[in-house]
Amino acid sequence: MIAIVDYGVGNLGSALKAFRRAGAHAELVSDPAALARAEALVLPGDGAFGATMDEIRGRGLAEPLVAAARAGVPLFGICVGMQVLFDEGEEHGRHAGLGLLRGRVRRFAGPAFDGEQGLAVPHMGWNALRHEREHPLLDGLRDGEHVYFVHSYWCDATPEDVIATCEYGSAFPAMVARGNVMAAQFHPEKSQAVGLRMVDAFVKMVAARQPASREVGAC
Repeated sequence: MIAIVDYGVGNLGSALKAFRRAGAHAELVSDPAALARAEALVLPGDGAFGATMDEIRGRGLAEPLVAAARAGVPLFGICVGMQVLFDEGEEHGRHAGLGLLRGRVRRFAGPAFDGEQGLAVPHMGWNALRHEREHPLLDGLRDGEHVYFVHSYWCDATPEDVIATCEYGSAFPAMVARGNVMAAQFHPEKSQAVGLRMVDAFVKMVAARQPASREVGAC
């Protein structure tokens, strides 16, 4: 069973529908004990970093999520669900994340992003995905295919964890992966055929239980 982590907020219905459409036995799971029994975890997101972490911790889900990831259970974060995998976020103050990935979540600001271009924040809409290295989630996807973003903050990730980027004034990580922990800043469930192929790739990875090259414990 693939557990879609239900922490009270997030794009739960669309995520559940996308994974079921890919043929997965997917369920919404809010019980901390049930997370330990799942074959894989999906952490969807829709909202602010701090509020998301408050809900995850308040519902007793943080420790089971970290324990499962460190035990090798595949974990896929989406949008804010990607951001909270990192050490820290700067949205409305500084907030600790789950610490499964090294790095900080920063606002789109400063010359690297807005400069004289006056880029709108949030970054919203379709944008091209650029492959940085091979990964099973990208199998069957052409470099430059478009996916759907809605976010005001970006993940300042360790470069070797970045598998795909996007340009918005400057390049930022659009997808990351370290061993069994992987994530997308965009919404695969809203990215039509491209996103559904990515969901299908994750489901196949879970079925095959073929971990990627780097383990979370190596952080």
